[in-house]
Amino acid sequence: MLADYIAPGNRVELKATGKIWMDEDARTRQIYMSKVMDITSDDRIEVLMPYEKGRLVLLPVDGEYSLCFYSPKGLYQCFSRIVDRYRSDNMYILVLDLTSELTKLQRREYYRFSCALELKSRICSHEEQEAFETNRQYLFEPGDQLQKSVVVDISGGGLRFVANFKYEEGSTIYCSYKLPGNANDKEYEMICNVLKVSELESRPGLFEHRIQYIYIDETSREDIIHFIFEEERKIRKKQT
Repeated sequence: MLADYIAPGNRVELKATGKIWMDEDARTRQIYMSKVMDITSDDRIEVLMPYEKGRLVLLPVDGEYSLCFYSPKGLYQCFSRIVDRYRSDNMYILVLDLTSELTKLQRREYYRFSCALELKSRICSHEEQEAFETNRQYLFEPGDQLQKSVVVDISGGGLRFVANFKYEEGSTIYCSYKLPGNANDKEYEMICNVLKVSELESRPGLFEHRIQYIYIDETSREDIIHFIFEEERKIRKKQT
């Protein structure tokens, strides 16, 4: 059942796959963000017509699109065709028929995006880890022993940071960082496993850490993946 994987309110990306427009039309190269409004059957959904720079983008009936859904259960992809569009309560709605099976997607979760962010971290105690395993709503106290370092790339599955100290491989650590441009100034907190630590050949005394998220709120993971997508889009826009 489609509703087992996606739900109204989930974010969705739309990318043109058909030849409705000429290749030089910018709309064929764009990836648009929208939101699922309704699931009317196992092969038909309704989504909001996307906006860009405050303007409605009128996607054409019979246009073919690949869809990427940001679901709490992960990222899912399928292909679709727009079969109708209408206005309801000052909202413009697209009706899409799904033309392929829904498949699990990992592309952005593990794509690493280069950046420079301040990371705060500390060793996570066994008691804290146990508490988090049994109650996802457990609130960690960051404490006053947080060490600062610099994140050099992030993904939806982990990150890499450089520090003038080092953790032991296999350690469990508490980490937090903020994403630039976040209007809510949200602190993203997670419990991580230290996978690999190595000293930089070019900078003795600095240590590169590769870590994997063990416990992270799925909304936070979605935010991180969305941040990566938006930064990629800005870079592509500058290059064209």
